[in-house]
Amino acid sequence: MALPKPCRATGHDEGGRNWARFASLIGTCKTRGVEPCAYLRDLFTKLANGHLARDIDDLMPWTQKTEGLIRTSSHSS
Repeated sequence: MALPKPCRATGHDEGGRNWARFASLIGTCKTRGVEPCAYLRDLFTKLANGHLARDIDDLMPWTQKTEGLIRTSSHSS
């Protein structure tokens, strides 16, 4: 299977896997109605502040109910 250009541009297999992990998180956010940038900012803040590894499931996009992370449907297309 051919990888998308961002994966190939990483220059290393691990870089491609990392890109795929972020793409998966962003896709899950969009599917769940969570704003990806707000989610990632909140995620990195919690990790930097010492969020415990045993509670890692609490950080997944499908558990997010924090104010400001959920997208509103006020977009008019």
